[in-house]
Amino acid sequence: MDWCRYRFRSVWRLAAPPDAVYTVLERAEEYPRWWPQMREVVPLDERTGTARFRSLLPYDLVVTAEARRRDPEARVLEVALSGDLDGWARWTLLPDGPGTRALHEQEVEVRTPLMRALAVPGRPVFRANHALMMRSGRRGLAALLRAV
Repeated sequence: MDWCRYRFRSVWRLAAPPDAVYTVLERAEEYPRWWPQMREVVPLDERTGTARFRSLLPYDLVVTAEARRRDPEARVLEVALSGDLDGWARWTLLPDGPGTRALHEQEVEVRTPLMRALAVPGRPVFRANHALMMRSGRRGLAALLRAV
């Protein structure tokens, strides 16, 4: 097992139709408005941007995200990640009654020397930190969708 690799899967149930959720999620530069841990997103061009995020741990991660797939018909958004994390992240949105089942999947390898050095003892803390970030993101997105 490579202790520096992580695979995450989160399911968010949202009380808004999939197309409305897709419209919000495709605008990554606006994530910091509703997702507190997404501290900054800076578009570099039509397909690429940088993101800086931090959850409970006092440690920022910075990645460059490049769009791999942007499919409004299938309601799939996928990016390749490089920087402090290398890998990919994907949203898949499916109807769930009158709302949406938003599946977020991510496979990454940590690249920062500190996180690599703490890979074994820090793994449970890093996973908990990610889970808290995802819960907060779901709450923020749900609140935004209710306000629209």
